[in-house]
Amino acid sequence: MNPVLHNLMRHATRLTQAGRLTEATAAIQRALNGKANTYNVVADQEAPVKPAPSAMILDDCVFEVADEFTSGGHTHAALTRSYKLFVPTHSTGQPRPLVVMLHGCTQNPDDFALGTGMNERAREQGFCVLYPEQSQAANPQRCWNWFKHNHQRRGSGEPALIASMTQAIIKEHGIDPRRVYIAGLSAGGAMAAIVADAYPEIFAAVGVHSGLPTGSASSVPEALAVMNSGQSGQSAHMRSSQPLKQPQHLVPTIVFHGDQDRTVHPRNGEQVITSALGSAAARSPQVTQGVSPNGRRYTNATHHGETGKVLAEHWLVHGAGHAWSGGHAKGSYSDAKGPDATAEMLRFFFAHPHTV
Repeated sequence: MNPVLHNLMRHATRLTQAGRLTEATAAIQRALNGKANTYNVVADQEAPVKPAPSAMILDDCVFEVADEFTSGGHTHAALTRSYKLFVPTHSTGQPRPLVVMLHGCTQNPDDFALGTGMNERAREQGFCVLYPEQSQAANPQRCWNWFKHNHQRRGSGEPALIASMTQAIIKEHGIDPRRVYIAGLSAGGAMAAIVADAYPEIFAAVGVHSGLPTGSASSVPEALAVMNSGQSGQSAHMRSSQPLKQPQHLVPTIVFHGDQDRTVHPRNGEQVITSALGSAAARSPQVTQGVSPNGRRYTNATHHGETGKVLAEHWLVHGAGHAWSGGHAKGSYSDAKGPDATAEMLRFFFAHPHTV
């Protein structure tokens, strides 16, 4: 390779690492079209390399193409929240699926992405991941406010904000609207259940890890009670005001919960399934036992509809506490010994494209 072409390729690599993909593409095209000798390569400031790049090979040159994990913000009805969005570099040219991930208390998007390993899966399978971030001003522990009545209904509070944020990302990034999913851990799992319940036309399926059912509490004392015992503290206000899902819009649901969870009683996981199935819970579940590669036992109960379609899965992880099953040890609230909740949720999600 001649020196000018070599310099041009190095310049394109730096542009790619800096996320300036349009300029990098133009530089590469000039090189491939034989215009390198007329192009004045201007040295630009070295930009920090983004983590976990993937390889792109052109001719005898290898470029490291960084995935995009960017920050943003969204406002809806006087509420504003930050978010992070992971977009893998590799594209098939087809609209991508989107997974919305709601972190638990004291967590943030970076920590949650690390613990669940969701970005690595997104890179491998070609989907985008949206991580809304709860603010400390809205909750001192950064918990989603699943236990407040004004954050439990369609068109109100945090559910409306998360739904609006999701729709904005769908539009801006050409997401496949039939393959949009939501999942969360603990308070994030409880909020994911609420959002999916309130907006079944947006979310094709939901994953609830160590969470609680919609409407199980409407105050801090009720929240503490239901977290400790799994007994619903649903108030008369919630029973009268919470909009019910119509049978044709039941959202397929997958639940993970550790049977030694001392923060959110595992009975809550059972109640999430009961709530998700509604009147469709006519058939007995198919129950299987298994052991994860790292030795953690689990029980899986799969619920089918009358036509045989899978409506819900309940994974009870034996010996596990309040942590994301199969998660990375470097993230908070993760249990590397358990079955891989990230992989199983994705399998469940992609088997349930939207039919509405």
